[in-house]
Amino acid sequence: MSTFQGIPAGAFTFYAELEHNNNREWWLEHKDSYNTLVRVPVTALLAELEPRFGPGKIFRPNRDIRFSQDKSPYKTAQGAFASSQEGVGYYVQVSADGLLVGGGCHTSTPAQLARFRNSVDASGTGESLRHIVETVAAAGFAVEGEKLKTVPRGFDTDHPRAELLKHKSLSAGIELGQPEWLDSPAAVQEIEALWDKLRPLVDWVGRHAAP
Repeated sequence: MSTFQGIPAGAFTFYAELEHNNNREWWLEHKDSYNTLVRVPVTALLAELEPRFGPGKIFRPNRDIRFSQDKSPYKTAQGAFASSQEGVGYYVQVSADGLLVGGGCHTSTPAQLARFRNSVDASGTGESLRHIVETVAAAGFAVEGEKLKTVPRGFDTDHPRAELLKHKSLSAGIELGQPEWLDSPAAVQEIEALWDKLRPLVDWVGRHAAP
């Protein structure tokens, strides 16, 4: 039996308030709200989506501030990741700005990057990725990822897939705000449909550039 009833509007209010009160005292006072409005609904959402997209992981709310000039202790967004393969999968995020849905790969070890570039360079797999990226972009997703400013050494500067070769990681996402379906069980089907649009990208990266 499903326990997911949607992401309540209060989740976005919670993060809007956290942005102005990012301290331990405020957090402890409102921790029950975080659990009720954010953590429990997002965890239930991941459970609904797990059969098709893999086990879900909800990220910790605490920031790692050891090497950061910004000492704010808490993240101003709740991210979660669903995956059957390390580092490659589907992403969902709740913040004061609303819902963000995405997918792809965010890591790039040297061996992984070499496989990615060789697959982009090869006409068959490279053209397949180019078509996937164009389709994803046409569906409204922003194609993202860490990129070099120039084509990497060893490849022609006028390579037909030069822009893809510049990528060190590759993902796509779409910011949805607070659509009317978000605070209802229908959010499962809506997010599922968006992740399905990203599945060709996730599958390609999983085959050719996984960690």
